[in-house]
Amino acid sequence: MKEWMGKIRNLSLFTLMLLLLSACGKDNLTALVPKGYGAEESLRVIIITITVMIVVFVVVMAIFVYVLMKFRQKKGQENMIPKQTEGNKTLEIVWTVIPILLLIIIAVPTIAVTYNLADETEKEDSININVTGKQFWWHFEYPEEEIQTSQDLYIPVGQKVYLNMLSSDVIHSFWVPALSGKMDVNPDNENTMFIEAYEEGVYWGKCAEFCGDSHSLMDFKIVVVSQEEYDQWVADMQNVDPEFVPESTTAQEGKALFEDSCLSCHAVGNTPSVGPNLSNFGDRTMIAGVLEHSEEELVEWILDPASKKPGNGMLDAPYLQDDSVSEEDAEKIAEYLLQLKASEINPDSAE
Repeated sequence: MKEWMGKIRNLSLFTLMLLLLSACGKDNLTALVPKGYGAEESLRVIIITITVMIVVFVVVMAIFVYVLMKFRQKKGQENMIPKQTEGNKTLEIVWTVIPILLLIIIAVPTIAVTYNLADETEKEDSININVTGKQFWWHFEYPEEEIQTSQDLYIPVGQKVYLNMLSSDVIHSFWVPALSGKMDVNPDNENTMFIEAYEEGVYWGKCAEFCGDSHSLMDFKIVVVSQEEYDQWVADMQNVDPEFVPESTTAQEGKALFEDSCLSCHAVGNTPSVGPNLSNFGDRTMIAGVLEHSEEELVEWILDPASKKPGNGMLDAPYLQDDSVSEEDAEKIAEYLLQLKASEINPDSAE
C-alpha cells in the first residue's frame, strides 16, 4: 500500500509540474487558446480525442476496481481456481468492436478537419506567401506584392492567407500553435496551408521538426494587423530604398561597412538574398528570432553568432574568417541596421 501511495504522489507531482510548465514560455505560444481558424478546428479534434480517452480510462478503471473487489482471493479459497472465460466469443467480439468504434469516433472528425484545412479553393483570390525554411530562420516572399522579408510575417486579420512552403536545406516544420497546426517544410516538394487569424496581435511560431544544433532557437512571429495597417505596411515595404543614407556619420560609416562585409549575403530592398532580408530590421522586436532587440545584443551577434545560435549559416561569413570587422565596426553596422525601418527608408516618407 505504501508503495502504491508513493507512486500516486509522484504522479500527482508530475501532473502538477506539467500544468505549471504549460503556462511558461512566450505569449500566444499555445494551442489551447485558439486565435485562428486552423487552431480552433485542431482544438476541437483535441477535445474529442481527450474526451474519448477519459471515458475509456474511467470505464477501464471502474471495471478494474469491480473485478479487483469481487474476485479477490478470500480466506479459505487459496486453492480455488475461478471459472475461466477463455474462448468466450461474445467477450472477444465486444472488446474487438469497442476499440474499432472508438477509433471511428476519433478518425471521422480528424479526417474531416484535415481535408478542411487542406482546402485550396480560395487560393487564387487570397494572399499568397512563399515561405522558405533555412537553418535557422525563415524567409517570406510576397510574390504578388514583390516583397521580400524575414522572421516577421505580416498578415491582415480575418483573411485567409495561403503559405507555400519549401526548405532550402533539411526538413523543417512550420508551427504557429495559436493560429493553426503544423506543416512539414521539405526540400523537394512544396506543401501549402492557410491561416486565418481572428484577432490582431503578435503570434509566436517555432520550427517543430528537429533540424540541427539551433533547432530550438528557430523562432519567428506572425504579426496580425488591420487591413488598413497591412496595406500601409505593404506600401512601405514596396517603396524601401536600398540606397537609404542615414543622418548620423556613424550610421553612414556602418552602411559602408555593411555593403562591404554583409551585402553579399543579406539584402535591403525587395531582392532575393542568401541570408535574412533586413529591409525592415529596425521594426522588428527580436534579433535572430530569439535575442533582445538592442544595439548591445546586435553587436554581440555580429561578432560572435556561434555563441547565440550554434550551427547557423552566418558562421561562414567571410568577415568572420578574416576578422575584418572589429568591435568598433560592428557598433557602426548595428547603428545603421537599427535605423532600417520600412516606414522611414523609402522616398515617399521624405515628402
